[in-house]
Amino acid sequence: MLMPKRVKHRKQMRGTMRGKAHSGNTIAYGEYGIVALEPCWVKSNQIEAARVAMTRYIKRGGQVWIKIFPDKPVTAKPAETRMGSGKGALEYWVAVVKPGRVMFEIAGVSEEIAREALRLASHKLPCKCKIYSKADLAAEVAAKGGDN
Repeated sequence: MLMPKRVKHRKQMRGTMRGKAHSGNTIAYGEYGIVALEPCWVKSNQIEAARVAMTRYIKRGGQVWIKIFPDKPVTAKPAETRMGSGKGALEYWVAVVKPGRVMFEIAGVSEEIAREALRLASHKLPCKCKIYSKADLAAEVAAKGGDN
């Protein structure tokens, strides 16, 4: 599973997920991609499950890009533990995803195969997603860019 090799601080605060994604909101490498429609934390094992679902469906053809990385540590205290005595131990790593973020990209396969592979991957993710082609997303970003 994905996790950083080393971090400056072992434990982090929760932070906020307000606003839209300003970076990573275009399909840069592939032809089709999964775009998040709501804010969420995506765990490292969910990213891996989505990657496996896609690569299995395309039968090792084409290419897959993972555009998110779980670099935020999440801690938890054991069950039935009293309050106090410090912050809990590190449980898992998450990638903070905001609406509009492209999470996965795919290229080198036909449109039907790409869309089905991305649909299977989106079922493994904890937030609502939409499948876009490069041209459709560019047109939508350009249309919404006029509103700001």
